[in-house]
Amino acid sequence: MRPYRAILRIGTVNKIPWLCKAKIGDMGSEKNKNRNAGGRPPKIDPAVHRYSISLTAEENARFLSLFEASGMHAMAHFITACVFQKGVKTVTIDKAAMDYYMRLTSFYSQFRAVGVNYNQVVKMLYRSFSERKAAAYLYKLEKQTIELAVLSKKIAQLTEEFENKHLKK
Repeated sequence: MRPYRAILRIGTVNKIPWLCKAKIGDMGSEKNKNRNAGGRPPKIDPAVHRYSISLTAEENARFLSLFEASGMHAMAHFITACVFQKGVKTVTIDKAAMDYYMRLTSFYSQFRAVGVNYNQVVKMLYRSFSERKAAAYLYKLEKQTIELAVLSKKIAQLTEEFENKHLKK
C-alpha cells in the first residue's frame, strides 16, 4: 500500500494503467456522453412505479389459484389486468369431459370400422355361399346390426345428457 501512496502523491498516476482508464480532460466531452455502451435499447415508457401489498395465507392461496386459472405467464401482467379490470380469462379443463370425449371418439372410430367390415361381410356372403345360406347368415347379421343401432342410440342419449349436465353452464 505504501508504494502506491507515494506514487499518487508524487503525481505519477499515468504510470499505473488501471488507475488511468480515461484522461481527465475527456470525462465531460460530448463523445463519451453519446457513446452507446451496447446492450438492450432503453424503453420509451419504462414502468418505474412499484407498489407493494401484503396478503394473508388464505388470500395468497386464492390469488395463486386465480393466477394459475388465468393462464398468464407473468404475474405482473395478471396483477395489472386485475387492477385495471381488463378481461382476465380463466381456463378450466374438465378432465372427466376430456376423457369422455376421447373414449367417445375412439368408440366412434370402432363403430365406423364395424360398418366397413359389415359391407365386406355382405359382399363375401353373396360371393362365397349360395343364396339360401347367405340369406340365413345375413339374417343373423341383421339381428346383430339392430342391437348395434340400439346401442348407438343409447350412446347418443347418454352424450346429450352428459353435455346438458356438465358442459353447458
